[in-house]
Amino acid sequence: MTKIQMKTPLVEMDGDEMTRILWKDIKEELILPFVDLKTEYYDLGLENRDLTNDQVTVDAAYANKKYGVSVKCATITPNAQRVEEYHLKEMWKSPNGTIRAILDGTVFRKPIMIDCISPIVSKWKKPITIARHAYGDVYKSSEIKVPGKGIAKLVFEGEDKIEKEIFSFETPGVLQGQYNTDDSIESFARSCFNYALDQKQDLWFGTKDTISKIYDHRFKDIFQEIYNKEYKDLFEKEGLTYFYSLIDDITARVMRSEGGFIWACKNYDGDVMSDMVSTAFGSLAMMTSVLVSPDGHYEYEAAHGTVTRHYYRYLKGEKTSTNPIATIFAWSGALRKRGELDKIDALVYYADVLEKACLHVLNNGILTKDLVLLAENIEVKEVNSEDFLKAVRKEIEALL
Repeated sequence: MTKIQMKTPLVEMDGDEMTRILWKDIKEELILPFVDLKTEYYDLGLENRDLTNDQVTVDAAYANKKYGVSVKCATITPNAQRVEEYHLKEMWKSPNGTIRAILDGTVFRKPIMIDCISPIVSKWKKPITIARHAYGDVYKSSEIKVPGKGIAKLVFEGEDKIEKEIFSFETPGVLQGQYNTDDSIESFARSCFNYALDQKQDLWFGTKDTISKIYDHRFKDIFQEIYNKEYKDLFEKEGLTYFYSLIDDITARVMRSEGGFIWACKNYDGDVMSDMVSTAFGSLAMMTSVLVSPDGHYEYEAAHGTVTRHYYRYLKGEKTSTNPIATIFAWSGALRKRGELDKIDALVYYADVLEKACLHVLNNGILTKDLVLLAENIEVKEVNSEDFLKAVRKEIEALL
């Protein structure tokens, strides 16, 4: 067949360990035979980030702002053990955090459902998409280990000085200060409202504004103001709902729901709830992730890590049964969005075929080891990653 032609490059961000191996295999087996792939390549592997003093991550993020769409492999965020293992110059920051900050984006994570794996929550029939505000809060907080007796104060020094006592310590303890900005919260809100309109799904949002009467209440107020001024008519025209409540009430409602909506969460809430939702639906390896900026830039990636344990086995020459679905769907998501923006119907169609082929293979019981353990009411065949990709390739050829 004639390969599908692209106009604008994708920004391609390579990664680490087992997912880096799968990245190359997915391209060779499932993308390059069918698409005349154009990418601007950035190596975000840990060694190259160290070599470039992490400038490569910054460059990749700005390339995303230039071209509009990127696809990213999973990467290592180093801890002390990784610094020693990879002989790093320093403990480099999370690449995802750097990219999110530059794009000012919101992370949307959605489970991939298949017939033979039922959600643990029996009422859930449709995917629940988590929208995580990936900025500030505890992830950028400043902390103090309080040595003993003393008074802790919150102080702001600007044109006016604001000072407030936090606590009078009589014994040792801990202290934490966190922040957010109106600009970032506004971007979060617009990304969520835009994505809800794009996906034609209701949007739910919850904070603890009854307890956090200034910090969390600011989130609530900004969302409501933007909704009323910019999105209320658009939502009503599409028959969509924006629903706000306390985070504990939202959580209870989520557990009783059938799914099929977007759940907007503050940074920490989104970190926790995305893992809860992904596990309840099956696996992090079956979770899509897209970073969306309010000005329309997209970065697609897998929601999981670099699968270190499998990588060490791979280095010993062993075949692994590593689930490639989330990484494949990162590619299909990026190709689809590139096709939509460039008005290349064939590219959009191929992205749909790629996902459909994966689902056909999974629903026929050809599964990697992690899914074999979860599958019910189906005859399964456990395969390694290489054979799984070959099965998907065969299905693509049949569908095309």
